[in-house]
Amino acid sequence: MKTIIQLFDECVAKYGDNPFLLEKKTDRFEPLTYRQTKEQVYRFAAGLLSLGVKRNDTVALLSEGRNDWIIGELAILHTGAVNVPLSIKLEERNELIFRLQHSESKYIIVSGAQLPKIRAIAGDLPLVEKIIVFDDPDIYRDSEISLGEICRMGDRKLAAEPDCVSSSGSQISGSDFANISYTSGTTADPKGIILTHRNYTANVEQAMSLIKIPSHYKTLIILPLDHCFAHVAGFYSFMAYGASVATVKAGRTPMETLKNIPGNIREIKPDILLSVPSLAKSFRKNIESGIRARGNFTWKLFNHALNMAFSYNREGLNRGGMAQFWKRPLLALYDKILFSKVRDVFGGELKFFIGGGALLDIQMQRFYYALGIPMFQGYGLSEATPVISSNTMSRHRLGSSGILVKPMDLKICDADGQELPTGEKGEIVIRGENVMAGYWKNPKATAGTVRDGWLYTGDMGYMDQDGFLYVTGRFKSLLISSDGEKYSPEGIEEEIAGNSRYIDRLMLCNNQDPYTAALVVANREALKNYVKSHHLEWNSPEGKQKALNLLQEEINQYKKGGAYSGKFPDRWLPAAVAVLSEDFTEQNGLMNSTLKIVRGKITERYMDRIKYLYSPEGKNIVNDENLKSL
Repeated sequence: MKTIIQLFDECVAKYGDNPFLLEKKTDRFEPLTYRQTKEQVYRFAAGLLSLGVKRNDTVALLSEGRNDWIIGELAILHTGAVNVPLSIKLEERNELIFRLQHSESKYIIVSGAQLPKIRAIAGDLPLVEKIIVFDDPDIYRDSEISLGEICRMGDRKLAAEPDCVSSSGSQISGSDFANISYTSGTTADPKGIILTHRNYTANVEQAMSLIKIPSHYKTLIILPLDHCFAHVAGFYSFMAYGASVATVKAGRTPMETLKNIPGNIREIKPDILLSVPSLAKSFRKNIESGIRARGNFTWKLFNHALNMAFSYNREGLNRGGMAQFWKRPLLALYDKILFSKVRDVFGGELKFFIGGGALLDIQMQRFYYALGIPMFQGYGLSEATPVISSNTMSRHRLGSSGILVKPMDLKICDADGQELPTGEKGEIVIRGENVMAGYWKNPKATAGTVRDGWLYTGDMGYMDQDGFLYVTGRFKSLLISSDGEKYSPEGIEEEIAGNSRYIDRLMLCNNQDPYTAALVVANREALKNYVKSHHLEWNSPEGKQKALNLLQEEINQYKKGGAYSGKFPDRWLPAAVAVLSEDFTEQNGLMNSTLKIVRGKITERYMDRIKYLYSPEGKNIVNDENLKSL
């Protein structure tokens, strides 16, 4: 069973002089070749060995994306230790302490920006022996040591024992643990997902069965490196093909780092980007704002071009055809004068995005497909390391989550675990070498999730006759109508929010209640502009009523007589709406680190508002609570 170390060695031998890592420390991105990367990995790994890091020790890694992150993980793995990658978005008092204590981390590798978090809780971490700091702080505290000193220790050890790192790496097997990757904590305490060396190398091989990456391709990883989606679809898959991986230049604050992304994309000119729905939505808003700023004629032309592309492209697999042949010269013109200009924002060389993390609504997929930079929806989860399926350039159907990786087995099961025929919805269950080794120190949860080698994902979906997987929502978080019928809310939520300029987010509620209700996060700027266009003051009662009635109209588009009538059964659509005064964010705990809403916490926080929605006053969208929220 191949280890990550063996995969890395093969790539260095084959692509030694190719640029692997790209980082912008000063005014431009500097390349590090595969061979140079290995030299740095060996220095770091030898330093860790000299420090006393042993096989199966757990080493936590808390840092922004950078070369040192990737080199650090490879160095940890070469010692036989286990990396515990941590999100920089975690708060120290609860989330960080839990993960560091639960993983029994003996060493912490941390960036200078994240060091204050570790210092704040160091007294609660008696197992931690050393804290290795990427960036030199002004003062070192007890147990802290610089990366530079670790590398100097590594140089001395390599001089005395030249084979110490290669010898250590050769003793590791595919079944050895590589990562303990913590879930996002949507319920109770997060679970530590144990991913082995073979889990990773198997999933890289599986991903390679779908997507080919020429060795001259580049990517800029804009997703957190601590998540295994960035691991596999990002640096390990690119490594396997000898391609190049850049990381976003870190700013002094998270917001500054975020602002660096557009400029870094133009500098790197990536061929492929990884994305999640929230990023896709943000990119689209920025694109549309830029087009609107060019005037009404350009905006109307852009939308006309989009609609023509939508009708021509359809779902991708059924694109074009003789009946639509006449559209091709017009689309070529629109591409030259409009769409190519949008692609320049992404560096001009972007071929496609790979989308993961959550469901990406089909309208968003159609938008990027029309621009000539398709955002191919994939599907996976951390327990599967994570890639399970994806659409590809050669075979794609918009609205689906693509075709399955190979080799891997998949079946769709009912609530009793019985396999269902093709086309029927049920729980997605998979089997393959990418299935996790289990949950760290949690045999009960492991036994409930992995049974006889099959991973029960908790996600609901179905396979169509052409081999495309459709993911329709969470199998375990279904809503229940008053007559006992269960239904998944995600598709409805994504569709309504994705099609509306005025609704940023929406969460459906129904626990055997008389009707479905919804919590809505409105786009206040868009609503204000709408109210202003009707010559009303935003803060006037008439202005607020106008805004609320517009939100109701947006939802009514899915009901009888609306533009999207018949898309969903009426009884699953919200009959009452609570407009909230705050968004769902990671900071308020209503969204997890993979940007999925945390239903349990939202329901708990807004329990009173939800109860109010089932009163006669609450059922009318123009009610006191909604007026106050606006």
